Amino acid sequence: MAKPKPWSSPTPSDKTPFISQPSDRTSFVEMTSSAPPPQTAFLGVDVGTGSARAGLFDEDGRLLSTASSPIQIWKQGDCIEQSSTDIWHAICAAVKSACSLANVTAEQVIGLGFAATCSLVAVDADGSPVTVSWSGDARRNVIVWMDHRAVSQAERINASKSPVLQYCGGGLSPEMQAPKLLWVKENLQESWSMAFRWMDLSDWLSYRATGDDTRSLCTTVCKWTYLGHAHMQQSDEKDSRDMETCGWDDEFWDEIGLGDLVEGHHAKIGRSVAFPGHPLGSGLTPDAAKELGLLAGTPVGTSLIDAHAGGVGVMESIPVTENQVDDADKDATCRRMVLVCGTSTCHMAVSREKLFIPGVWGPFWSAMIPEYWLTEGGQSATGALLDHIVETHVAAPHLANRAASQSVSLYELLNKILESMAHELKVPFVAALTEDVHVLPDFHGNRSPVADPKSKGMVCGLTLDTSEKQLALLYLATVQGIAYGTRHIVEHCNSHGHKIDTLLACGGLSKNPLYIQQHADIVGCSIILPRESESVLLGASILGAVAARKYSGLHDAMRALNAAGQVIHPSKDARVKKYHDAKYQIFRELYGLQLANRSIMSQALDWKVKA
Repeated sequence: MAKPKPWSSPTPSDKTPFISQPSDRTSFVEMTSSAPPPQTAFLGVDVGTGSARAGLFDEDGRLLSTASSPIQIWKQGDCIEQSSTDIWHAICAAVKSACSLANVTAEQVIGLGFAATCSLVAVDADGSPVTVSWSGDARRNVIVWMDHRAVSQAERINASKSPVLQYCGGGLSPEMQAPKLLWVKENLQESWSMAFRWMDLSDWLSYRATGDDTRSLCTTVCKWTYLGHAHMQQSDEKDSRDMETCGWDDEFWDEIGLGDLVEGHHAKIGRSVAFPGHPLGSGLTPDAAKELGLLAGTPVGTSLIDAHAGGVGVMESIPVTENQVDDADKDATCRRMVLVCGTSTCHMAVSREKLFIPGVWGPFWSAMIPEYWLTEGGQSATGALLDHIVETHVAAPHLANRAASQSVSLYELLNKILESMAHELKVPFVAALTEDVHVLPDFHGNRSPVADPKSKGMVCGLTLDTSEKQLALLYLATVQGIAYGTRHIVEHCNSHGHKIDTLLACGGLSKNPLYIQQHADIVGCSIILPRESESVLLGASILGAVAARKYSGLHDAMRALNAAGQVIHPSKDARVKKYHDAKYQIFRELYGLQLANRSIMSQALDWKVKA
């Protein structure tokens, strides 16, 4: 049976506008356990860019089984769309398979949580899909997170200089929901009129499961400009009731041309919000329970964005000896940054006080851990970029055949080639192979810290060499470019009040040892990997555990169910630090050069602007 490619997240192809799913929904098994089934289990569901996954965990936070099912995706230029109906069917298939693999019955599943990409879902008053596509295809009612159709709308919104923008690093990204909503209103008036609810995907999933339209502070604060701190004096984690919305800035929505979303006490975008893990409605509705193969009434927790679920699933994964120290250090959590490494990478850090950091999203109150302010950096293309760099190279087909014949992934083979090259060339460390190759990884813009969606990728050091070895060098330089981007984010956050000294990593790319070691060496921090590899699924399942009242709050559940695995330390070789310091300087200069080039060409095209 085919398995997902290690160390990489599925990404849409630029070559075809449509990527189909198998005609009969197939669940791909990722892991099973031979251990006897537990008395109870928590279920997490994660909807990524290319698949829906389900994972079961016992009360020690140990993974029992996972299963996944592919989802459709349409891509045409900057427009990337999916179907909420197709996503729900994929979830149902994955949940049933995961339960079967773990020998877990419906009665044993005592809590469920959803995590998903921050995609935008449109449905009508009956809950039926409303198209967001030029095609008019009603199935295509989801604008995928990575869709960049709304760049000009984001620019116009940011020109408003609204006070809400200070909580988004100074400006909205086209990946956020307000620009996408404005795009639909300006381009698809019929759809705009038909839509009764606009929802983040993870909120739609919990609504589809429970019938409760309560939104998550995670989604609304991070992607919708909701000011969660408006609730600071009203509620705390131990009283996580749903809260009537008081954090919408009506003037902002009116100013940007979306004042109609304020009507009906914000019915279309959310009348109530709640902390992640808050129990929704009466749990699973009978219909949803039947579709999922679970019991009606099973508690469902308010959702999380997938990256934030990764943060919840890994933030407290600290070795036991360090935990003993941390018990006396109440701010230890605030010195950590979680890297959720998949198609893109999100950089999550929390603080007791709000920290405004230009070009970095946040501060978001209670968007991940209740009562903490969240800082969220990110890179829009990491796993997607590595796939693009490798798979478009002329040597890739032959290399892929070799990898298949050796029963290893393409990336494992590339890592072996690099080790062999380092030995042959007698370089002191693998990283030194790329002294002449430098990559600015902004192939899908820069999310942070420069917050420039128009930034482009750059490769310096290309030759006519099309060999597998040259591909390996380009791959390594791209990994390093991504790591330099992470270093830039960490340094930028620390210069504005954070004190990050430890990284934790999860997601597909975290399973690539070269990727993680390069990050440790370049950032200069130890990187802790979690005991359980499926941190996003664990984070989603923790929502179910909290909804089931097994823990007093989300942070308590994290401390109980997170666990550390391997720790990767940066090299102690001074030559490695000196080498990366030099390459990092070049990395920073590449963007400056791009800005200078942009200015030169803008002046040259002055006649075009005047015309």
